[in-house]
Amino acid sequence: MENHTILEMRSITKEFPGVKALSDVSITVRAGEIHAICGENGAGKSTLMKVLSGLYPYGDYSGSIIFQGEEVQFKDIRSSEAAGIVIIHQELALIPELSIAENIFLGNEPTRFGVIDWDKVNRETLELMARVGLSEDPTTKIKDIGVGKQQLVEIAKALSKSVRLLILDEPTAALNETDSQHLLDLMSGLRSKGISCIMISHKLNEIEQIADSITIIRDGKSIETLHVKEDGVDEDRIIRGMVGRSLESRFPDHTPKLGEVFFEVRDWTVGHPSVPDRLVAKGSNFHVRRGEIVGFAGLMGAGRTELARSVFGRSYGNFKSGQIFINGKEVTLKSVPQAIEAGLAYVTEDRKSLGLNLLDDIKSTTVSANLKKITRNLVVDKDEEFRIAEEYRKSLRTKTPSVNEGVAKLSGGNQQKVVLSKWMFTDPELLILDEPTRGIDVGAKFEIYGIIQRLASQGKGVIVISSELPELLGLSDRIYTIFEGAITGEISREDASQESLMKLMTASKKAA
Repeated sequence: MENHTILEMRSITKEFPGVKALSDVSITVRAGEIHAICGENGAGKSTLMKVLSGLYPYGDYSGSIIFQGEEVQFKDIRSSEAAGIVIIHQELALIPELSIAENIFLGNEPTRFGVIDWDKVNRETLELMARVGLSEDPTTKIKDIGVGKQQLVEIAKALSKSVRLLILDEPTAALNETDSQHLLDLMSGLRSKGISCIMISHKLNEIEQIADSITIIRDGKSIETLHVKEDGVDEDRIIRGMVGRSLESRFPDHTPKLGEVFFEVRDWTVGHPSVPDRLVAKGSNFHVRRGEIVGFAGLMGAGRTELARSVFGRSYGNFKSGQIFINGKEVTLKSVPQAIEAGLAYVTEDRKSLGLNLLDDIKSTTVSANLKKITRNLVVDKDEEFRIAEEYRKSLRTKTPSVNEGVAKLSGGNQQKVVLSKWMFTDPELLILDEPTRGIDVGAKFEIYGIIQRLASQGKGVIVISSELPELLGLSDRIYTIFEGAITGEISREDASQESLMKLMTASKKAA
């Protein structure tokens, strides 16, 4: 590995109205290394990368950036890309209706006699795709390939710009294990060709596997830089740096107080919304007791979300058959308002497009699922709205200067807390949480686990859908496994292990 320094960010300070997002942050990246940046949500990781890439232009912050031995003053993304710095954001910036080739060369098309040279575009696209291990037709539209392949297109696009330093913000957050591993292998390959990578990630096992060094940022300050091999770094050491304390247990202590079965689904069958013969839920049976946290485990595409959304007011798919019983009485929930009325709440895995209106502020979002509770003569009581939002901000420890702030300004973990408060305000009997900690750091996870356990302690039922088996094992009292739309098993907390769950998550027959 080359050991000279490719990047130095010195004493970077960046302020927003009412918030100091970065305070005197410094980071050094060596040439040909993978440098991870870790920190809790809202620590300032993404802000730092926006400064580096010119999204926050020179003059918007104080401090200096030295790249390849020279001080740089980027005024926008184009100028940082011209220098060889390319950022790939968590929300991919590809145009779904355009082809792979069109996306890779967008705004940068090779021309011949003033006309786009499509032969050259497609030829160079094939070469770039080969470098990232993607075998698709260059004319395939982005919307027709999965998220894992889209991520590779973004990297191919970066390689087309002669990248020297590649920044990846949460690159594997939406990927399954196979795609994640492929991406990590690709990053190792880029490192061996002398390309440096900065990686922001909450997946500490991946960081431990691939990073050469790690800079930890806490509350807008750079705390320390660890060299993985020399310092013998493991996940616990990273957590200690991130949260400033050792999380002896990643889950708060909780003794379940289980009551009687109050929610039951029988023989639930639902068809795919656009593929007539395909079933997304096949004769599913499950139940929840009062005070119980029930986990749902399954691989990507197993049908966990589809089952949950179809139960929640039939908000997904074509209902075929099945019954829902609440407190022993059969109920028919044909719409989301009916489901809310019956005491159900559903926190979606896609908080950006389904969980929040990003144009709203925190206070109006908090009360939005139960407006009638604070409406007098068809008018929303604004004082009450503020008081309730402020109450949830304090109890969920949401980091924000004010509940008048827009939700779009919050970090992922704090947005998730706002979504949780929105649904807690409906005072549900059954709370369904779909990937409640996706893209959230360990400290915020610990707090959200505590909130889930508090709800269960109040005698409510909680369903948790998660792709992280350690999370389900640490949180659930009982776990159902799903494979291809069918429930294949039910395991108590005592009998569950990653191995036993994985066996049932890949088995098409129900366990006896």
